[in-house]
Amino acid sequence: MANTKSAKKRIRQIKARTLRNKIRKTMIRTAVRRFEDALARRDFEAAEIALRNAYARLDRAAQKGAIHRNKASRKKSRLAHKLQQAKAQAS
Repeated sequence: MANTKSAKKRIRQIKARTLRNKIRKTMIRTAVRRFEDALARRDFEAAEIALRNAYARLDRAAQKGAIHRNKASRKKSRLAHKLQQAKAQAS
């Protein structure tokens, strides 16, 4: 347990930051899930909209430090690849 005033403040700051990061990560998972659901339904229009939303969530989380920028880039690339494969299989 922290004894100094500054250490107690750091603990409060860490808790607040952890909560914000948790929220951002949950928003990413939700956006990706909506994209994958649209792909499963073969609704490519909705999938593209969901993909743009997922891109925005990933970029924002990377910008704020919730996830590493390379992880955001990797996830975006994989999602785009999934969409392209699904479109190719449909045609």
